[in-house]
Amino acid sequence: QVQVVESGGGLVQAGGSLRLSCTVSGSVFTIKAMGWYRQAPGNGRELVASITTKGITDVYPNSVKGRFTISRDNANTVYLQMDNLKPEDTAVYYCNTRAGGMNYWGKGTLITVSS
Repeated sequence: QVQVVESGGGLVQAGGSLRLSCTVSGSVFTIKAMGWYRQAPGNGRELVASITTKGITDVYPNSVKGRFTISRDNANTVYLQMDNLKPEDTAVYYCNTRAGGMNYWGKGTLITVSS
């Protein structure tokens, strides 16, 4: 079974930092990329950042550029460093793994940023 597990969520003050971790285990073959998505109440799921197995990274929303950084230890473990957090960053953050033409999702971790 493929397992995708996020950790590192919680409640923080505006301006604070968090580092999210995602680890993939199980029968995952030919991982192409991993990424972080987020979804706030009433909103769709938004792609935040991605990283390929070659280490090529992208950060997508203009609102998080310069504040969020994606990185990896290996093909199965990625991180999202979140600095200078703002209330609008409040959301459930999901880790995604793309492999073998399929997407594998974690259960999500809640980030709440207070004013």
